[in-house]
Amino acid sequence: MDYQKLDEYARLLVVSGLAVKANQLVVIRASLEARDLVRLVTKYAFEIAKAKDVIVKYTDDEVEHMRYQYRDVDSFCEYPSYESAFFNDTANANACYLTLESTNPDLMNDIDPKKMGNASRARNQACMPWRVKLNTMQCQWCIACVPSKEWALKVYPDADNPEEALWDAIFKVCRVNGNAIENWDAHKHSFLKKMDIINSMQIESMHYTNSLGTDFTCRLPENYFFLGGGSYLQDGGYCFPNIPTEELFAAPDRLSCNGKLVASMPLVHNGSMIEDFWFEFKDGKVVDYDARVGKDVIQSILDTDENASYLGELALVPYDSPISNLNTLFYSTLFDENAACHFALGRAYSESIVDGINLSDDELLARGLNISLSHVDFMIGTKDLMIEAKCKDGSLVKIFENGNFTPLFD
Repeated sequence: MDYQKLDEYARLLVVSGLAVKANQLVVIRASLEARDLVRLVTKYAFEIAKAKDVIVKYTDDEVEHMRYQYRDVDSFCEYPSYESAFFNDTANANACYLTLESTNPDLMNDIDPKKMGNASRARNQACMPWRVKLNTMQCQWCIACVPSKEWALKVYPDADNPEEALWDAIFKVCRVNGNAIENWDAHKHSFLKKMDIINSMQIESMHYTNSLGTDFTCRLPENYFFLGGGSYLQDGGYCFPNIPTEELFAAPDRLSCNGKLVASMPLVHNGSMIEDFWFEFKDGKVVDYDARVGKDVIQSILDTDENASYLGELALVPYDSPISNLNTLFYSTLFDENAACHFALGRAYSESIVDGINLSDDELLARGLNISLSHVDFMIGTKDLMIEAKCKDGSLVKIFENGNFTPLFD
């Protein structure tokens, strides 16, 4: 591993990813594989940002697997109060949160998806005050990745040193090349340009088609708002919740989605694989679906709550983008969703309409945004994807052609 780039990566996460403020509490959740990066992030949170404190919560994937293997399915219906108290209390103290993922794509393939679904639902319900703080951009958060042996071998099985190959890929797509912080500032401004264009178009609806079989339409809510790159906090600060990121995202009107979406990549959800799958929507809701692998995992997602069968996000990612151009399937949603246009079942981001972060869940629902305990991205982008927008003046405008933004966005 290039330790100079690891050091630069840590600085990037503190300064641009989390944008840690002076005297702020920093919470890091990471696997054991990430300890070198965790130590550097901790150092720079104190040295550069003057953080109040740094709290690290380590996880061990093998231990997590054993918990799911040996415990009864109903035991996951309750989330420990001491765990929820930690997240809710630190959120009330205006902490910021860094998650360092070290994916093992095949780890949970032998686990009943109902256990994973119960655990996710219980955690989200118990930690709702924390989730609200994050969803309304009162607290910063950032998700980034660190290789594990299992993940690296899955992505680069023929490499002489899979972990080294995966580190190289992470540094490349995260723009860590000696000028990472400056690179991400420029990246921010490239998003702002596209946002200004698409938010001025007065789009009424969007139509997606490609050769995989996707044929889908949805309306956008009144006063829709596409975002991209990072997010503005309520206090005016700016952070990047995902590193890397290549997407412009918004929310569809939840009841207006109709047609078929065919996944263009496998999806790893809670450690279980879903492959060759599709969804059929009518009046916003999933009315049919199938998968060659992982159909029971999809069912567990849809069973999360009554709105988990509706869409909460649509995201535009050009086929000609840094991650996609690596021609690599990463088996990680953070990476794969930034290689292809995608949608998400479940909760919409309140930022997706003007002044949405100041609205209650009931008000967001009334404005067309979906509210759910879940948020599960799946990729549908291809090199022949076409997206046509119908604007309020009746004009039809191509947004995507041959998988990429049209010259309108140059």
